[in-house]
Amino acid sequence: MLVEVARQLFTTNGVPETTMNDIAEASGKGRRTLYTYFRNKEEIYVACIEAELQLITASLQSVMKLELEPEEKIRTFISTHYDVFRDAVLRNGNLNGQFFRNIVEVEKARRKLDQKEAVMLGQLLSFGQTKGIFHIKDIKHTAQILQLAIKGLEVPYIRETVLNRKKQIQHIFDFLFYGLKGHEPIEADGASESLAMNGVVLNPNVSH
Repeated sequence: MLVEVARQLFTTNGVPETTMNDIAEASGKGRRTLYTYFRNKEEIYVACIEAELQLITASLQSVMKLELEPEEKIRTFISTHYDVFRDAVLRNGNLNGQFFRNIVEVEKARRKLDQKEAVMLGQLLSFGQTKGIFHIKDIKHTAQILQLAIKGLEVPYIRETVLNRKKQIQHIFDFLFYGLKGHEPIEADGASESLAMNGVVLNPNVSH
């Protein structure tokens, strides 16, 4: 409850302008109670960021439980990633607001989520590999690169219009599944058509 009250104050008034007294008063608790859990405002701020990241993690984990085919599951995972991050930003003001100013603390808190997400992406890629849909030389590193690429497009996605966001997602999927070369022509000897991107290759012999 204290963290949620603090988050709302940080969003409305800004982090620098919010004091421990403000949080204690708004929560209906005394300063003694507040200091029982947090030594200072900075600790509460970090707790707010971690609470937001826990919501995001829970959303991604819920996707992992869905009964979907590999391609659709990755699509849903990536779309969910962008949407829940956008929701977090809207809930806390905007990207230029005080809540997100301390990029060092934000990145420090995000490290665990990034690692968890890379593991989840690795599981999705392995799932596709097992089903014979993907051909990936190094699943672990491909998952790490994919996670970094998804993360790098968060800000452009959040700032785009709804229409452009949909196009952006489609571009990501096209690049992920078909790569820079796109659909290569089928060779004359009947060899399989290759669909590739950075080591993620769709098996053309599997119906998509």
